[in-house]
Amino acid sequence: MNFLDYTIIVVYLLGFLGIGYLFKENKNSGDYFLGGRSMGWLPLSLSTMATQLSAVSFISAPAFVGVKQGGGLQWLTYEFGVPLAMAFLLVALIPSLYKAGIISVYEYLERRFDASSRLLISFVFQISRSVATGVMVYTMALILQATTGINFWISVLLIGVITMIYSFQGGMKAVIWGDVVQMLILFLGIVICLSYGLSELGGIDNFLARVDSDRLTAVDFSKWGFNNADKNDEFGFWPMVIGGFFLYASYYGTDQTQTQRLLSAKGMPTIRNLLMANGLFRFPVTLTYCIMGLVLGTLLMTDLSFQEQIAEVYAANIDSLEGKKEDLMVPVFIIKYLPNGIIGILLVAIMSAAMSTLSSSVNSLSAVTLEDFIKRFKGDLSDKQYVRYSRFLSIFWGLVCLFFAFFAGNIEGTVIEVINKVSSIFFGPILAGFVLGLLTKKTHALGANIGIVTGVLFNMYLWLFVPQVFWFWWNAIGCIITIIVAYLISILIPRETKKGIEISYFFAKKEVGILLGFFLLIVLVSIGLKDILS
Repeated sequence: MNFLDYTIIVVYLLGFLGIGYLFKENKNSGDYFLGGRSMGWLPLSLSTMATQLSAVSFISAPAFVGVKQGGGLQWLTYEFGVPLAMAFLLVALIPSLYKAGIISVYEYLERRFDASSRLLISFVFQISRSVATGVMVYTMALILQATTGINFWISVLLIGVITMIYSFQGGMKAVIWGDVVQMLILFLGIVICLSYGLSELGGIDNFLARVDSDRLTAVDFSKWGFNNADKNDEFGFWPMVIGGFFLYASYYGTDQTQTQRLLSAKGMPTIRNLLMANGLFRFPVTLTYCIMGLVLGTLLMTDLSFQEQIAEVYAANIDSLEGKKEDLMVPVFIIKYLPNGIIGILLVAIMSAAMSTLSSSVNSLSAVTLEDFIKRFKGDLSDKQYVRYSRFLSIFWGLVCLFFAFFAGNIEGTVIEVINKVSSIFFGPILAGFVLGLLTKKTHALGANIGIVTGVLFNMYLWLFVPQVFWFWWNAIGCIITIIVAYLISILIPRETKKGIEISYFFAKKEVGILLGFFLLIVLVSIGLKDILS
C-alpha cells in the first residue's frame, strides 16, 4: 500500500460523512426509519443486495468455492429458494404489511395476537442481529490488520464511527443511498479480482484447463440432508430449495433489516419491482463471485509464491486467524497481485462489505427498540422528540455492535455457524406466526404463542439431539410444526380472535410466472456449469 491507496480510503470515508449530512433533514418517524416512503425500487434493490453482499460474499464465499475442503459451486444452491420466496411474499405477505403503515414489522403480531408475541420476537431479533453484526465487523477488521497492517482497533473504529455518524445524521435515506454506493463498489471489486485473476492464469483457456473439476458440481439430487451427522449430506437440492424457501420468505418478509426497506417503498408497484429485482439479480451476482472464487483458487493451487504469502500472513496472525487460513485468499491476492490505486479500491470494497451490514443493522435495531419498547412506555412523543430518540438509539446500537466486535475474539471461531443455526431455529416459527395471522381467521394469541414456542423448542431438539438433520431443514420443519400446533390449539381452546389488519393480496400472475421460470433457469444453469467449465 502507498499514499494513493490511503488517499482513496480517506476520500471514501469522507464521502460517507457527506452522505449523512446530505440527508440530515428528518422531521418524523416516517422520515428517519422509512425515508418518507419516497424510495424507488432501484436504490431499494441495490440496498437490499448490498446488505446481502457482505463480507461473507466477498471473502468467505469465494474461499469456500475455490479452496475450502468440501467446497465448490454447490454454494450456488443457497440461491435456489430466493425466487420462490419472492413470489410468495409478493402475493401473500408483503401487501398486507405494507398497507398497515407500520414501522416495526413486529407491530403486526401485537395487532393480530398480543403484545407478548411482538416483544418476544423483537427482543430475539435485537440480540441475534447485534451479535452477528459485531462478529462480522470483528472478522473484517482482523483480515484488514493481517493483510495491510492497519491496527485492529483502528479498523473497527474507522468502520464503526463513520457508519454511526452517517446513520445518525441521515437515517434510512442515508443508509439506502450509502448501500447503493457500497453495492457498486463491491461488485466492481469482484469484477476486478476476477479479471486480474484470469490475467495471472494466462486467460480463460488456461483457467479451464487447470480448474479442479471436483469443485464444479453445483447440484446434487442424492443428498437429502437427513443423514448429516458428519456434514457429508449438506447442500442437497431438496433441502436447499425447500428449506431455502422458508428461510428467505422469513428473512425478507419478517426480519426488520429487510422488511424496513420494503416498508420504505413508494407503493406496491415499487415493492413489486423490488422483489422481482431481488429474485432475479441475486443469482448473477452470486455466480460472479463464485467464478471469482474458482479463478483465485486455481491460481492459488498453481502459484507457490501465492501459497507462501498466505502461509506467512497466517503464521504471523495464527492466534487471531486460527481456522481462517482460506479466508485470506482474496485479501492476500489484492495485496500481492494488484497495482496501487486498485488496492485502495479493493480495500474500500472490503470496508463497504462491513459498513453496509452495520448501517442496516443499526437503523433497524433502532427502529424496533423505539417502536416496540420505548413507545410502549412513552407514547406521547412529538416528532422532534421521536427523531432525537431515534438518533440516540442509532448511536447506542452502533456502540453495542462495536462492543461485540472488540470482544468477539474468544467466541468468533464457532459463532458464525452458531448464528446461522440460531437464525434457522427462529425463522420458520416466526414466519408461521405471520402466516397464521394473515391467512387464517381462527388462530388466536394463545394458539400462536404456544405454536411458536413449540416450533422453536422442536428445532432446538433437532440441533441438540438429531444432528443428522441438516440445519437448512429447520426453517421448514419449525414453520410447519408451528402452524399445526397453533391451529389445533386454537380449535381445541376456542377464544376470541383479533382481526388485526385488513388482508390485502397482490395478484401478480405475470411476475410469479417470471420468478418460477427463473427458478427453473438457475437450476438448469447450475447443473450445466460442470459441462461448460470442464
